[in-house]
Parts: sequence; structure tokens; C-alpha cells
Amino acid sequence: RIIKAVVKTFKYFFGLRFEVKGLENFEVEGPAIIVSNHQSILDMMGLMEVLPDDCVQVGKKELMYAGSVGLIIYLGGVIFINRKSTTSAKMVMAEVAKTMIADNVKVWVYPEGTRNCTGDLLPFKKGAFHLAVQAQVPVIPVVYSSFTSFYNPKKNLFTSGKIKVEVLPPIETKGLTSDDVSDLTDRCFGIMRETLLRLSDRPSEAKGS
Repeated sequence: RIIKAVVKTFKYFFGLRFEVKGLENFEVEGPAIIVSNHQSILDMMGLMEVLPDDCVQVGKKELMYAGSVGLIIYLGGVIFINRKSTTSAKMVMAEVAKTMIADNVKVWVYPEGTRNCTGDLLPFKKGAFHLAVQAQVPVIPVVYSSFTSFYNPKKNLFTSGKIKVEVLPPIETKGLTSDDVSDLTDRCFGIMRETLLRLSDRPSEAKGS
């Protein structure tokens, strides 16, 4: 909560405004998996705008060594996964499932697996959805509008801007098995992509998709 309060003040220095909808969708009883799109380090500010209590993140191990950012997310209780080791990642996720149920916490995962500032979504990795089905907990999608209109590191573009954030209704997984993970992943991807395009004022592409 201390980190959340501090990081939320950064938006004033960066000239960012957040418009948030759907926070009531976090009010599920018990644990849940939260999945969101991942664009840049600016996501940290957006995360703090909506981060519910009793929620931990899952991130790549390399972030531990990212200077002050690494220190902040370490202190924030992030669960680090070595993406280069499939066995290690699976073992960590199995432990996450047990902890999530035992401690009644929500787990925040970026299913794209890496930052993506293209204005669209990368294909989702299935780890978060395997975790949700294994624990039989709902998936709550969170979508941030595209940053491309005011932030482009390749073009050295950074201006003030507004970021729309929408928390979507939970997707239930009770009764689903590992055979349903692919369909669950595709369903979540479709819902989130349509929302991303709408929030980014690209509704015609959403309809076309």
C-alpha cells in the first residue's frame, strides 16, 4: 500500500491522466487470476490506479535486476519466474496456485509475456489460464488503452496523455479442465482485444476482428 501510494503520485510528473471503469468487477469472493495487457514501464502507474488489496504479481526474473524498478517490485511481493526454465516456471506456478488458495489472494499476470507497445495484443501464453483452471478460480481481464498516441520509445516520443483502464467482468472456470485451457485463453484474448481497440478509439477494427 505504501508503494501504491508513492507510485500513484508519479502520474503528475509525467502528465498522465487515468480514466478507470469497472472496479466493482474485482469484488469477487475468494482468489482470482487477473490478466492484463503489458505495454511499457508506464504500466506500473496504471497498475497502482486499480490494484486491489491482497493481490500479488507474477513477473519475469530479469526484472529483479532492473535498478530501482526491480527494488520496488521486489518489495511489492512480486513472484518471479525464470522464463528460460520451463520446469522452474511450472513448479513456481504450482506453488502459486497453492498459496493463492491458502492465503486467499489474487494473482496478477501479463499473459503476453513481454512488453508490447504496438497498439495491439501479442498472442497469449497459457500459464495464467492453466493456473486459473487448476485452482478453479475466475479470470478477471483488465485492459489499458494504447499508449502509442503519446508514448513511442523508438521515436523518442513522450507527451502528456490519457490512459483508459477497464476492469472486465470475471470469467468463471469452475468445472473446466486442462482440455478447456486453449478455449479459455482464446476467449479471454478476444474479449481483451476488442476492448483494447475500443478504448483506443479503433472500434471499426474491433468489429472487423
